[in-house]
Amino acid sequence: MNKHNSPNIATVRRVILAMLFGFSFVSYLERVNISIAAELMMPALSLTKMQMGHIFSSFLIGYAIFQVPAGMLGDIRGPRFTLAVAGLCWGIVTVLTGLIPGLIFKGASAVFLSLWVVRFLLGSAEAATYPVGTRVVRNWMPVTRRALGNSVMFVGSSAATAVAGPLISFLMVRFGWRQSFYASSTFAFVIAALWYWYATDYPEQHKSFRRADVAGITRSKSVPSDSKVSRWKLLRDRRVLFLSASYVSEGYVLFIFVFWLYIYLVDVRGFSMLRGGWMASLPWLTAVAFAPLGGVVCDRLSLRSTRLSGARWVIILGYGVSGILLYAAAQANSRTVAVAALCVSVGSLFFAETGFWTAAVYLAGEHAGAVSGVMNTAGILGGIASTLLVPILVQRFGWLTALSSGAAMAILCTVLWWILGREAALTSEPVSAASVS
Repeated sequence: MNKHNSPNIATVRRVILAMLFGFSFVSYLERVNISIAAELMMPALSLTKMQMGHIFSSFLIGYAIFQVPAGMLGDIRGPRFTLAVAGLCWGIVTVLTGLIPGLIFKGASAVFLSLWVVRFLLGSAEAATYPVGTRVVRNWMPVTRRALGNSVMFVGSSAATAVAGPLISFLMVRFGWRQSFYASSTFAFVIAALWYWYATDYPEQHKSFRRADVAGITRSKSVPSDSKVSRWKLLRDRRVLFLSASYVSEGYVLFIFVFWLYIYLVDVRGFSMLRGGWMASLPWLTAVAFAPLGGVVCDRLSLRSTRLSGARWVIILGYGVSGILLYAAAQANSRTVAVAALCVSVGSLFFAETGFWTAAVYLAGEHAGAVSGVMNTAGILGGIASTLLVPILVQRFGWLTALSSGAAMAILCTVLWWILGREAALTSEPVSAASVS
């Protein structure tokens, strides 16, 4: 390509970030579609809420088991290959979700088991999304804009969950719940093909410009000191362990919203299935605005102090507000007030999200995929707990107790970062010198 006609690196970087948005969007669409379709699946397949909770958790079990292996694969084979294969698998498994239960496998036990296995496989395939996406941000974004780069992925997940409510509810009411899975699978095939065609692991590998054009982004592995820091030393670092432990709260709260929000709005707040889909989209639309705002705030605070200090304040603010408003939503008599409180609660959760991932990239350096995988595994364990506990709490104590448990976890995360996050060890130099390159 003629150098006068070739795009500059900023243009290509924007396309790469747009594709990361796409991967995050599609991965969330494929994971949350069942939470909407469940309203028709449960009576059609004779499934209880308790069984559906176990099916939801099977996704998270597969997602948790393969977080670190997927992150390591992204570090070793590169993000281009890893994300393309992952996206292809999402599409295949989503088709099977609509095809297998009740048609190929019949009978109550066979239906339940087939759905459990299919959702486990989807979780396993989706494990690559954020650890490897974080590696892409590490490779392509300058250090001063990595929080904003990470926030793009969370805008994608928020947008997908916002779209999923009205889209899947429309498709399943108009065409049937099976067809809603077939339709959503096409997005996965498209993003996988586009990514493999356009993306590269590093800027200097991209065909659109010369090596000199990418001098502003230094490849981490060119820094000699990074090779002396083993992946296993990173995983044992006390700051990485603290980061991962606190992320358990994120998973617990987030997956209450992901898997149970629509059902709560329809069953408790009295919205119809179609109107409930639109109402369920509003908190995620709020998150679309709050996620990049959190990235900008984190980057600016970090310039004044350290990367971890900026992340700490973003997490404290986001989780404090999210916990308070989740409890307020559960207590509200008015469903309008409840939806408004849920909107800001979800938005605040995503405002804080970039703080965790920015801290992971800062600490990990060249091993960003592996460390992000460890952190996300911890979050998923929290998600597994919430998907299993929420139906039990609802059955025995009601929705107020179930949602209050999420509020308590959010406040716990705030307290942890307020007290333990002040230690000097959490605001010192990264484990890998490459993370400041």
